[in-house]
Amino acid sequence: MELVEILFIAFGLAMDASAVSLVAAASGFAKESRSTFRLAFHFGLFQFLMPVLGWLLGINFSAYFSAFDHWIAFGLLFFVGGRMIRSGLKPENESFVNDPSRGFTLIMLSVATSIDAFAIGLTLAMLNVSIWYPSVIIGFVTALLSVISIMIGKQLGALVGKRMEIVGGIVLILIGAHILISHLL
Repeated sequence: MELVEILFIAFGLAMDASAVSLVAAASGFAKESRSTFRLAFHFGLFQFLMPVLGWLLGINFSAYFSAFDHWIAFGLLFFVGGRMIRSGLKPENESFVNDPSRGFTLIMLSVATSIDAFAIGLTLAMLNVSIWYPSVIIGFVTALLSVISIMIGKQLGALVGKRMEIVGGIVLILIGAHILISHLL
């Protein structure tokens, strides 16, 4: 898998965490550097770990799926991308009751924003791609974009949060289409 493809996947996966980071900052919860670090670190860590877990599960079963793995990859990416787009189009009040940079709320947000990365890990296992390099890049990009989103959220408020989920969903669907077409041709 090429670095450019990994970066597109990483940016697509980071959109959920970026949107949450943006809204957390816009809501006034990520004012100090410790909150910024906690959000970025946890989102990046979970985005690193979830593809590894998905890959470990997928690698054990990939031999059974090799004849149609590209269809599964396309289906997973289409599903995840579609979910992100649907979520981005929903009108939803994104105000937090609890501080999203602390405790159980932070853990739940980290898991929720990285479930898509688990599906990517399954996909990479079916494509017989090593997981470590992509996972490190996915985690790093997520952490970096979370920090950037927090800085933007502090300045601009929550104007762009939902649009980022839509962009991320479109990117994942396009990656899935690329995988499918490249295996069919």
